[in-house]
Amino acid sequence: MKFSAQSKAIAMLFSVGLIAGCSSTGNPMEDADVGSDVSAVDQQGGSTVYSDGSRDGVSSAQLSDEERMAAQQQSQQMALRDVTVFYFDFDTAEINAESRDVLVAHARYLSANPSMNVRLEGHADDRGTSEYNLALGERRANAVQRFLIVNGASRGQLETISYGEEKPAVQGMSDSARAQNRRVELIFR
Repeated sequence: MKFSAQSKAIAMLFSVGLIAGCSSTGNPMEDADVGSDVSAVDQQGGSTVYSDGSRDGVSSAQLSDEERMAAQQQSQQMALRDVTVFYFDFDTAEINAESRDVLVAHARYLSANPSMNVRLEGHADDRGTSEYNLALGERRANAVQRFLIVNGASRGQLETISYGEEKPAVQGMSDSARAQNRRVELIFR
């Protein structure tokens, strides 16, 4: 994944602000100079990192509320994109409600990064014939593809393939094992 310098700076500032907001300020030695290149939390709730006292470091106090919200949203979107496997109920290609926010995050990422491509691999559990399961895996991959396109991804970025029951994530015939095999995996390239 490629990120612009501005995105990295916003993510870093958000992280610094989060850490600063969670830190304790009850230290009686906070006025003492301990030779650190990191200054203490200021009264406005921000912090300056790598400052030599002239305030030319990176400061989270300089972020506006909109910038902080944007950084927080970007951080949440990045966390959502860590999920790349989406599960389905038995004998259906309907996308679960809990998967939709994550897929929207992936669609936005793909929209913002047109050079990224994704292979959508559809899978099914072992119940049914091989032909039926290949078709079901394809319907699942196509459902995810349509959802990503509707939410901003380009059709040219997406490739679908079905493995049916041929590549199970978990071996076994229990309900739990079968549930883990009914999935679509996003493979970023």
